[in-house]
Amino acid sequence: MNDRFLSGRTALVTGSTSGIGLAIATALAEAGAAVAINGLGTAEQIAAALATVQGAAASRARHFDADLRDPAAIASMMAAVDTWSQDSMGSLDILINNAGIQHAVPIADMPVQKWDDIIAINLSAAFHAMRLALPGMSARGFGRVINVASVHGLVASANKAPYVASKFGLVGMSKAAALEYAAVGSRDSGGVTVNCICPGWVETPLIEPQIEARRDGGSRDDGVRALLAEKQPSLRMSLPAEIAATAVWLCRRESHNLTGAALPIDGGWTAQ
Repeated sequence: MNDRFLSGRTALVTGSTSGIGLAIATALAEAGAAVAINGLGTAEQIAAALATVQGAAASRARHFDADLRDPAAIASMMAAVDTWSQDSMGSLDILINNAGIQHAVPIADMPVQKWDDIIAINLSAAFHAMRLALPGMSARGFGRVINVASVHGLVASANKAPYVASKFGLVGMSKAAALEYAAVGSRDSGGVTVNCICPGWVETPLIEPQIEARRDGGSRDDGVRALLAEKQPSLRMSLPAEIAATAVWLCRRESHNLTGAALPIDGGWTAQ
């Protein structure tokens, strides 16, 4: 799957200055897409992310800033991406809603503002981006919306009420949108599909302290297995690049009939 089958396509990946989002943006660029990235970070961090994406087969990339809590800011970003897409003789063909935040405390202790921010960024921002992107995809007979949900869009955990609510909502909204656009396009055009990827534990720098805390004098692998033992039967994490590979596969024309799915990449977590 290293061919440049996305040449001439344009993608927007939110929350893509690091982690899973950056891995997806890079993989889409390697497949030939022009990639609009979005996300937080210092000027240096954003420049480094752009360099990573642009370095993937010399692909075209640009960073678009937006406060994803603000519908007007999202609309401005989408309009700017559309203009940039047309400048590159393309259009927004692929939307990856990856941006997300988390705050883990019991529901009685959850600050109201945290609830509002998590719902806004994890769920409402995806809605606003989808409502603006899907009509154009429909008109052209090809489009891919991939919402990076979570295993917590399929099962719950304590102390994560707003996060779980946002991810369950994202899965449900994706199913509704998939039904609305299921008959658009054809096998040849590729159709318009809307799917969720639902990762379990993914190996990113943010979780290193948790791994270290569970090593108990053993190896790093011992720390990983101890961390995952409660919920993820495989006892191994996914890599961001592995999540990205799934996203790229969903963009292939052959995936035209895979829509409305919530794909767990969770080492058996939700099979229990």
